[in-house]
Amino acid sequence: MINVSPVILCGGSGTRMWPLSRAAFPKQFLVLTGTRSLFQLAVERANGVAANDISIGETLVLTNEEHRFLALDQLSVLQLASATLLLEPVGRNTAPAFTLAALRAAQDGADPVLLVMPADHSITDEAAFTTALQASVRCAALGAIIVLAVQPSRPETGYGYIKTHGEAGRHGEYAVQSFVEKPDLETAQAYLQSGQYAWNSGIFVLKASAWLNALRNFRPDIADAAQLAWAGRSLDAPFLRPDAESFRRMPAESIDYAVAERCPGTAFALKAVPLAAGWNDLGAWDAVWQVGAKDADGNVSQGDTLLADTANTLIHATSRLVCTVGVKNFVIVETADAVLVADRAQSQNAGKLVAALLQQGRKEPNLHRKVHRPWGWHDSIDEGEGFKVRRIHIKPGASLSTQRHERRAEHWVVVRGTAEVTCGGSTFLLNENQSAYIPMGQTHRLANPGAIPLEVIEVQSGSYLAEDDIVRVGGSDGPAAPLPP
Repeated sequence: MINVSPVILCGGSGTRMWPLSRAAFPKQFLVLTGTRSLFQLAVERANGVAANDISIGETLVLTNEEHRFLALDQLSVLQLASATLLLEPVGRNTAPAFTLAALRAAQDGADPVLLVMPADHSITDEAAFTTALQASVRCAALGAIIVLAVQPSRPETGYGYIKTHGEAGRHGEYAVQSFVEKPDLETAQAYLQSGQYAWNSGIFVLKASAWLNALRNFRPDIADAAQLAWAGRSLDAPFLRPDAESFRRMPAESIDYAVAERCPGTAFALKAVPLAAGWNDLGAWDAVWQVGAKDADGNVSQGDTLLADTANTLIHATSRLVCTVGVKNFVIVETADAVLVADRAQSQNAGKLVAALLQQGRKEPNLHRKVHRPWGWHDSIDEGEGFKVRRIHIKPGASLSTQRHERRAEHWVVVRGTAEVTCGGSTFLLNENQSAYIPMGQTHRLANPGAIPLEVIEVQSGSYLAEDDIVRVGGSDGPAAPLPP
């Protein structure tokens, strides 16, 4: 029996898919179609490799510290047997984090096959994808380092390429002769015609020991730094944190550059397994259009849309009706606080807008109007001089921290569920259509003791309404009472 540990690469900010992707809610956590996010789909695909001779062990998720609750929340609906989130204190590309995942997998003398998969890919033929993964696992169990090589369908200049040679092996694998950087169009056309080149998917399958041995050979500096970060780790299940200072000192490098591209011509066997499963790297909005379900005019639309004389266009509406007339080859993405309109061929340059907004000190690159928190979310509905209105959603059994505000008062109205309100020295329940007033400076806490989500409309009033007017405390300072319905 071959034991497999899925390793999901779930870092990055996805700036090229702004405004839907934000730093606090990046693209891998977005639901672009159906009911599953890109991250959830990747986890399900990796766990779907199980077969009569393949068992699935612990799923390892490599993500940023700030995204830990997003990942945990989305994992909770998948009902995995075992999952651990390995948290990066800072971004150091994929090789350092993956090395820590390999050290975790190799604990107690284990040596599972690691299935390393980015969380932001699209697959249209799930059965073909699973078949290729299973072949890769069986080949990797024999000691090879496997990269899934996508059979190209067009002369693509945005992907790196892999050149293979020789005859296929027992599991359909080919020897890798070299990696090639992103080519110009003429070179990409020659690659396509030769039949010797494939796109580099960034999906790797290999034993934990194979990675650690190759890394010690090619990049001993990363291997040594990872050992220090691993030695100082702490576990707060399901969160695994490496030593932060040691991790920050690790060189930033990708799996490809650190090991894979150095393997050809050495003793480390690098093989490519062909992948023909409708793979696409969702790096920008044009890629979303390419894989989307199109109408008769080549349009891909999501949400409340109305199209007239529109062709080959992506329209993604989040919070309101979006209408188009006479539009061709565009990307239009609407959110509650920002709208992107771009030539589809230039949509990968959305990251330039994010950089400009950050330079202006604006919040739109980082946060949506609806902000997700471990306990639920809040959505700023309206605001003006001296007031702000928010809709607050609290999960069953969850609560906000005990806190007070120095420069604002709050009025809570329950519209769904039951609220447990602690205000000063008093705790009481509010049902639907009941409300409570929280005076300025009063210690308070809002919780959901029920079995259904709690929804509250919060009206803030005061001279300063920014989110940093929060003092988290543990005590109480006087009574308060609920207002009548």
